[in-house]
Amino acid sequence: MSVDSVVSERPGGLRVVTTPIPSAQSVSINVFVGAGSRGEADRTKGLAHFLEHMMFKGTPKRPSAIEVAEAIEGAGGVLNAYTAKEMTCYWNQVPDDRLETGIEVLADMLHNALLAPEEIDRERSVVQQEIKRTKDQPGAWAGELLGRAMYGDHPMGWSTAGTEDTVAALSQADFRDWIGAWYGAPNVVVSVAGNTSAESVGALVDRYFQSKHAAAAPRVVSVDGDIPTRRAIGEARPIAQANLALGMPALPRGDPDRYALMVLNSLLGRGMSSRLFREVRERRGLAYSIGSAVSRHSDTGMLAVSAGVSPENVREAVLVIMTELEKLVEERVGDEELTKARDFTVGSFRLSLETPMALGQRAGESLLTLGEIEPIESVVENLRAVDAEDISGVAQRVLRRERVALSVVGPDVEQDALEEIVGAS
Repeated sequence: MSVDSVVSERPGGLRVVTTPIPSAQSVSINVFVGAGSRGEADRTKGLAHFLEHMMFKGTPKRPSAIEVAEAIEGAGGVLNAYTAKEMTCYWNQVPDDRLETGIEVLADMLHNALLAPEEIDRERSVVQQEIKRTKDQPGAWAGELLGRAMYGDHPMGWSTAGTEDTVAALSQADFRDWIGAWYGAPNVVVSVAGNTSAESVGALVDRYFQSKHAAAAPRVVSVDGDIPTRRAIGEARPIAQANLALGMPALPRGDPDRYALMVLNSLLGRGMSSRLFREVRERRGLAYSIGSAVSRHSDTGMLAVSAGVSPENVREAVLVIMTELEKLVEERVGDEELTKARDFTVGSFRLSLETPMALGQRAGESLLTLGEIEPIESVVENLRAVDAEDISGVAQRVLRRERVALSVVGPDVEQDALEEIVGAS
């Protein structure tokens, strides 16, 4: 069954997309702002994420964080938010008869946040604890280090949460300036999915999202070149396992080869029948967990492989992973394996869109970042059209040895040894 979204643009440039799902019992309301950590300066690292926290800390109508939460939870709903490199999303999900409550609360938060200095100081410690938690998770920290290796001292290489020091120095004026620069109506998308109609959503958005702020978003610093800034970064820790992340620059969001890369990624490292799982775990016993993932941004992307291995197996694991990458470049994928990878990619894509939340997120993010929402059946058709030549072509574009970066967090990690491993691969 196809799911059709209705898009409109309101006066001032705010875009609204509604995805009706008559069989649902809920509505998912998502407000996307094209403001992420990529737009920050060195002094303001972590500002976008810190502001996301502060939007929940009270408005004149609901002066405390508890009252904001109770407005949604009292309706039986849930609310949260997240910050990424190029966007921030505020969302809630409520029973379908509480649509107005869900929209009004998000509008109140975004338009009327108090940003009280005492609340900023209180939440500052919370954000710093979140940063410490990421550092305490070796797998997550390896991912952070891979970003540094890939992009260096570019905003794309900075942690989305910032550092403890930069968070300590952020002020109410910084938050106000950020909102003024990035939260203009043309840089905002409201996406609602569930048991409702475009007419109902449009009327409520017009009632509650009445900001006169129509500034266009600033430009971000582009990513120049496709070679990692550093080939390897390691951090020694007295832990039992080595956590490695190996990545290379991939494709931006709108690249025509993105469908082939999705299938290649499934073939390489998604699921227990993928090449990496079979070779690294099943045949050689080098890792308990291993997988690959693709991230896409406006002008760049990354294909990353992550694994947890015994410290003495780091070198062998990296070399095996690199061998599997090279096979995709040098050898044509067989028809049977390609069919399985295509079917897995299509099936997992469909399964990922089972809920109003998933559909609302997809529609809002697509409209914000691409300016359109590709129909689900169009994506499926493009994935099913991927052939062996497409896989070979995108492999040759992305899986190049000189573009590989490596990060490892674990015991007895030595920087020179990691650089030698990448060079030997």
